[in-house]
Amino acid sequence: MIEKVSAGIVATLCVVFMIRLLVGTQRRARLDAWARIAWLRLKHGWLQLYHWRSSRKSAERLAEEAIRRARDDGHWEGNVYKPKSFSKKPPRDKMH
Repeated sequence: MIEKVSAGIVATLCVVFMIRLLVGTQRRARLDAWARIAWLRLKHGWLQLYHWRSSRKSAERLAEEAIRRARDDGHWEGNVYKPKSFSKKPPRDKMH
């Protein structure tokens, strides 16, 4: 089974390269550009699919962490939330 698949792939590549040799210079350049773009799109799509789950988990984890940090021991003044880290500190004496 694997031998037949690999033989088919090799035969297809040979036909594609033979056609590439037979076409003119301008068509060969267009064919090469098309193949390069198709390869980059396929590669980009595969990488997006491969990293989709991990990036989603990472985004969820970062959002939960930001929400947890925002809910530390602060207080609400009307509709404004002020964390303890922003509490008023006594003014420092000026050195000069």
